Amino acid sequence: MRHHDMSYKKFKLMKGIFILACAGVLGAIVMALWNCLIPEIFPGAHAVNYWQALGLLLLCRILFGGFRGHHRDWHEKREHWQRWQAMTPEERQAFFKNRANFCRPAPTETKE
Repeated sequence: MRHHDMSYKKFKLMKGIFILACAGVLGAIVMALWNCLIPEIFPGAHAVNYWQALGLLLLCRILFGGFRGHHRDWHEKREHWQRWQAMTPEERQAFFKNRANFCRPAPTETKE
């Protein structure tokens, strides 16, 4: 059965099952790696069970990866790169001039 022959709902269901299966396999990999490495490296550390490994995986995803789609990031970077390539040297200079104070606080006027 080809992808374009499947109905949209069936495709979404299969994608969801695939994501859950991948999360399960990743949880097992995290558990195995943790139990093999961490107790040996840190003598006071304990082994983790499967659900704790899934929790660690979720925590790392939240802290370091977020939940956004990575394909959007690639497209946005590509768009920015294309815009940059289309700029003239004068436009690039103006861009840097406008961005120079972006992270600096606005100057405050002092009354004397």
